[in-house]
Amino acid sequence: MSKPGLLARPALAGAGAAHPREVLLGAQASAISLPVCDHYSGVEVRMRKSLQLQAEMTEEFGACVFDVTLDCEDGAPVGAEAEHAELVAELVLGAARGARVAARVHPVDHPAFDADIDTIAGKAGRRLSHLMIPKVESPADVDRAVAALAQVGAAQLPLQVLIESPAAVHRAFDIAAHPRVQSLSFGLMDFVSAHGGAVGADAMSSAGQFTHPLVVRAKLEIASACHAHGKVPSHCVVTEFADPAAMRAAASRAAREFGYTRMWSIHPGQIRPILEALAPDAAQIDAAARILEAAMAADWAPISVGGHLHDRASYRYYWQVIERAHQTGRPLPDTMQACFLQP
Repeated sequence: MSKPGLLARPALAGAGAAHPREVLLGAQASAISLPVCDHYSGVEVRMRKSLQLQAEMTEEFGACVFDVTLDCEDGAPVGAEAEHAELVAELVLGAARGARVAARVHPVDHPAFDADIDTIAGKAGRRLSHLMIPKVESPADVDRAVAALAQVGAAQLPLQVLIESPAAVHRAFDIAAHPRVQSLSFGLMDFVSAHGGAVGADAMSSAGQFTHPLVVRAKLEIASACHAHGKVPSHCVVTEFADPAAMRAAASRAAREFGYTRMWSIHPGQIRPILEALAPDAAQIDAAARILEAAMAADWAPISVGGHLHDRASYRYYWQVIERAHQTGRPLPDTMQACFLQP
């Protein structure tokens, strides 16, 4: 199985045919492709184990199926922020070739923010997949992070942001529109806490977070903002880390009912349930491949399959199914797998 992001012309296409991404993905589809799972760890032993697990699962699946984000905001001991940032930079630089490793720094108004940027982005920016900025309240906070990165020679490093307050949810569309923002994540626990006790603790559970009206509204606003601007919506944590069934159910609801295409993991046991829940099943993959094969044979003209009309609007959807299958390490028919091989 091939590595993600390596695209070639499909086997069924004619000599002059374009790749499905070139034909199908325009203004109505995100140009950003990220692993569906973002795994967080902040304690040294767990950070090292996370990087090892990523390498092992990359070998297993033939693709890097989850990001590892090394955490400074919640991971750094109070008073030892500088030492923790040095450790994170060391781990990033020592990660395996092809690893996808990110760092969550402190918020832009935290005293440790500039030092985090200087140490982590300044020393290891070339190896980072992205930088996570927490507690973003407005596009001005993103501008602050962009300026700090420019100061240390990491001006092109992709940014992902955490939306964690009612005010940030209100500005989610403006934040998602920022050209440097790659993905918006929902910070469930901080969002609940920001209501001063008006939202109960049950809204942080795997079940309650899908029923409380204010939490549901926030999730939908963030997902909608991302899809409006071609960014990736990343769903919040499930704190019941020892309950794979709860994780799988939450991930499934996040994807199928709320439009999230990426999700946080806070325990190694959550990674596979997220991959399973956010991956298309075998029947969906087979249907998508059959329709796309027929479309390529028709040079992307409208076709009929099983008595249903298909054209570029539906082709786009089915190509996204194939891309998601590849991102989650699912087997693909040879004709579709060829789309992810080097020319």
